[in-house]
Amino acid sequence: MSETILANAMLVLPGEVFHGSVRVVAGQIAAIDQGSTVPAGAVDCEGDLVLPGLIELHTDNLERHIEPRPRVKWPHASAIIAHDAELASVGITTVFDALRVGSVVSNKKANYGEYARQLADEILDLRAKGALKISHFLHLRAEVCSETLIAELAKFGPDDRIGILSLMDHTPGQRQFRDLTQLRAYVCGKHGLSEGEFETHVADQVALSARLGAAHEAAAVTEARRFGAVLASHDDTTAEQVIVSASHGAHFAEFPTTVEAARACREAGIKVMMGAPNLIRGGSHSGNVAAHALAEADLLDIVSSDYVPSALLSAGLMLGDLWGDVSRGIRTVTSAPAAAAGLLDRGHLDVGARGDLIRVARVAGAAALRGVWVQGKRVA
Repeated sequence: MSETILANAMLVLPGEVFHGSVRVVAGQIAAIDQGSTVPAGAVDCEGDLVLPGLIELHTDNLERHIEPRPRVKWPHASAIIAHDAELASVGITTVFDALRVGSVVSNKKANYGEYARQLADEILDLRAKGALKISHFLHLRAEVCSETLIAELAKFGPDDRIGILSLMDHTPGQRQFRDLTQLRAYVCGKHGLSEGEFETHVADQVALSARLGAAHEAAAVTEARRFGAVLASHDDTTAEQVIVSASHGAHFAEFPTTVEAARACREAGIKVMMGAPNLIRGGSHSGNVAAHALAEADLLDIVSSDYVPSALLSAGLMLGDLWGDVSRGIRTVTSAPAAAAGLLDRGHLDVGARGDLIRVARVAGAAALRGVWVQGKRVA
C-alpha cells in the first residue's frame, strides 16, 4: 500500500498552524501528528508550510493554451495536457475548467463560435486515459446574451462532471462593462473590430439580450439542476441583481463589481469570490471594485486565479498577511472553494480527506512552491 509522509513542516489546518507531519496512505490522509520528528522514508520539509492542494473554481487558462495568439489555434490534446501541467506546477490540485456555452453565430468576426461540447469530450477523454496530473471538473459559463445557449446546454448531461454552471450576462452597458470605454478596449483589442463594427456589435448584443436573455437565464437555471451542478452568479453589480441570483439558488458570486453587491451577497448567504490578479495588482483591470477593499470589509470568502494560475497561492498568503491569520487566508483558496462547489473530501488537512498536498516556502515575501502531491503521488 502506497504511503507518503511530509514531516518537519508547518501544517496549515482549517483553524490552526502547528509544527508536525502528515501521512497519506492509499490516496487519503491517514494521520496528522505534532512534532519535528522525521521518520525514515519521509520528506523532510525543513520547516516549510504544508497546505491542502489549491482548489480553482474559475480559470480562463485553458483558453490561453488553445488560442495562444488571436486566431491562432493549437492542438487541443497538447493544450489540455500543458494546461494541466501548468496548474499542477503552481499548486492547484483540483480545477473546474471554465467553458463558455452560448454562441453568437451570426457575427463571424466576433469569434464567439461554439466549442464547449467538443472540448469537454477531449478533457474527459484525457482524464479517463490517465493523461492528466490533477483532478478536473467542468464549469459551464452560460452566456445568456447569445443565440445558441439552450441548444448547446442540451448537449450536456449529468455524467459530464459539470460541477458548476455560472450565469454570464455580457450585455453591453451593465455588470462588468457598465463603462463602454472599457468594453471597447477589450473587444476591439481582442477581436480587431473597427469603431463602426464595435458600435454595431453593441447594438446587436443589446437587441439580442432583450429578445432572448430572460429565456436563456431561466433555461440555464433549470439545466444546472439537471446536471446536478452548483449555480453561481457572475458580475453582480446591484443589490437587486443579487436578489435575483439568490432566487435562482446561487451558491457563490463570481467577481461582484461593487461593495453594494458584495454586501448584498453576504446578507443573502451567497459566498463572494474575487480574482487573485485583482488582489495582487491592487485593483480591477475593468475599473470595478478592488478585491482588497472587500477583504478589508470582511466581504471576501473565495479567491480564483482567473487568468493567472500562479496568482492563487500568492493571493491566499497575501490575505493571511492582511488578516493576520495564515489559516484564514489559505481557506479562501482551499476549503472555501471546495465547500462552495460541494467537494467536502478535499481542501483541508484532516484525517480521511484526499491526500492532495503542497509544500511552500516563503522567500523574500514570495511563495516558492517546493512540491505538489495528488492523492499522495508527487506530480510537481
